[in-house]
Amino acid sequence: MLKAEILLDYDNSIIAQAIAKAVSPDNTKTPKGLSVKTVSNGGKVATTIDARRKFATFIATIDDLLFCVSIAEKTIQAARELE
Repeated sequence: MLKAEILLDYDNSIIAQAIAKAVSPDNTKTPKGLSVKTVSNGGKVATTIDARRKFATFIATIDDLLFCVSIAEKTIQAARELE
């Protein structure tokens, strides 16, 4: 079994919660043998990935998660610039 825990640290709990909520919808529809769980606590976001699939699937899941996080971060930054 392959396992990864990705920890992200943000300036405050509101941003962390927004990031976690932005990527969590992707966590609900995973193929059999793949589990992805994202939670926020304070200014931190933790994602745990468990995979009983091919290594390529595991890496692609991590890549997809980080891409979604990047888009969420850019969206938050753009909204801040409009304030």
